[in-house]
Amino acid sequence: MSSFLILYGTGEGQTAKIAERIESEISERGHETSTLDVRDRPDSFSVDEYDAVIVGASIHLGKHQDAVRDFVTENRSALEGMPTAFFQVSLSSATDEKREEAAGYVETFLAETGWHPDRIGQFGGALRFSEYGFLKRLMMKQIAKELLVQERKPDGDVEFTDWDAVDAFAADVATFVEGRLGVNTDRTDTPST
Repeated sequence: MSSFLILYGTGEGQTAKIAERIESEISERGHETSTLDVRDRPDSFSVDEYDAVIVGASIHLGKHQDAVRDFVTENRSALEGMPTAFFQVSLSSATDEKREEAAGYVETFLAETGWHPDRIGQFGGALRFSEYGFLKRLMMKQIAKELLVQERKPDGDVEFTDWDAVDAFAADVATFVEGRLGVNTDRTDTPST
């Protein structure tokens, strides 16, 4: 069993929701997991307490959260010495036409931080119209007009996250860490040798 830190930055909650789903998937494999908003780190926090780290960030106006970028930059040396993964949440990841744009955001983040995670995931985000003020709601409708062809929930919120892709990412990261650290999780679906 390994210990995983899933640290994230979120603007409107979708990245937190994805981090919690990743936590659930990895926990089901028998690993210890801790999920933490980057803004809630205690003063005595250290990544050295974990065997593996997954970092998540969302895109807002073409940028990741400064706190996530600062965390990775400050901890890059420790992160480079352990299995790591990065996931990004953006509206650009919700359509095939914009996936290249989303990949560009990842490349920029990695160049700015100098970090080289072992695994990378990109997931569609959400539009939380129920939480927006009038002007932000208008702006977001314009930005995402090509995405708004699907039926909306009664409150107007729209979720673009592919949860099967999130589960696959979590399983891939867990399998990678298990292999790299030589961890046996004694899962019942693992054939005995």
